[in-house]
Amino acid sequence: MAVAPYQVHLLALRGGEETAVALYTQLQQAGIEVLFDDRDERPGVKLNDADLIGLPLRPMVSRRSLAAGGVEVKARAGGETAVVPLNNLPAYVTNWLANA
Repeated sequence: MAVAPYQVHLLALRGGEETAVALYTQLQQAGIEVLFDDRDERPGVKLNDADLIGLPLRPMVSRRSLAAGGVEVKARAGGETAVVPLNNLPAYVTNWLANA
C-alpha cells in the first residue's frame, strides 16, 4: 500500500460510465487517490490492465454491478469481492484503507 501510486483503481464498464464519473468525483472529494479507467476498451482489457498495475482496491461500475445493487469492489490482497451500495462507496473505501 505504501508504494502504490494510487489507492484505488476505478473501472467504468459499459452501462456504468455516468455513475463511475460521479463516484470518481466523490472519491476524490473524500481525499482518496484514484486512478480512473474510463477508456473505450473491452472489459477484459481493463481488468487485465488493472491486475497488471496492481493497485490495492478495485471498484468496478458496470450494468451488472448496478443491477446487483451497487459497485463491485475487489481487494488485491486476498481477492475479496463485495457489492457496495453506491452511496456507501466513499465511506467503504475510506474504512478499508484505514484498516489495510
